[in-house]
Amino acid sequence: MALTPSTMLPLGTPAPDFLLTDTVSGRPVSLADFQGRRALLVAFICNHCPYVKHIAEAFAAFAREYEGRGLAVVAISANDPAHRAEDGPEFMAEEARARGYVFPYLFDADQRVAKSYRAACTPDFFLFDAGHRLVYRGQFDDSRPGNDRPVTGRDMRAAVDAVLAGKPVPEQQTPSIGCNIKWKPGNEPDY
Repeated sequence: MALTPSTMLPLGTPAPDFLLTDTVSGRPVSLADFQGRRALLVAFICNHCPYVKHIAEAFAAFAREYEGRGLAVVAISANDPAHRAEDGPEFMAEEARARGYVFPYLFDADQRVAKSYRAACTPDFFLFDAGHRLVYRGQFDDSRPGNDRPVTGRDMRAAVDAVLAGKPVPEQQTPSIGCNIKWKPGNEPDY
């Protein structure tokens, strides 16, 4: 497992467009589906990564908690299932059901969406305001497998609470860290 940090996409960046299939419902989901929401969190996750597994239960609860407050959440896996079969769409659907995800869990088969977001690791989080401008990119919190810190979502909660209250999110943000995205051979990004 290669420990990889977020690329820290510049704040203010417009949310890159996407059109991907939800692995649970089979329906297409696009950025336009989230118009009118006060905030949008795009999370790059996968099934096998120990860093994602470490926060998955708390992340699912966080999404359920904030869903009614104006936050839309969408999760995307861009991992090449040839590298890890459990990151394939059929297993993603099973994971979403088992974890109780209330958000779409999309599969980025050609990895173009991950590249457009400059996603580098799992988990990798991108929080956008109502105008779909990036206001936060960084860690869920400072808990990691083996560091004995509780998974609270403190950093993400503070950012989302600020956005939903119409307040600025502090610009000093700590990168997320986790497993590198499993790129298809020859498809590795240049960032």
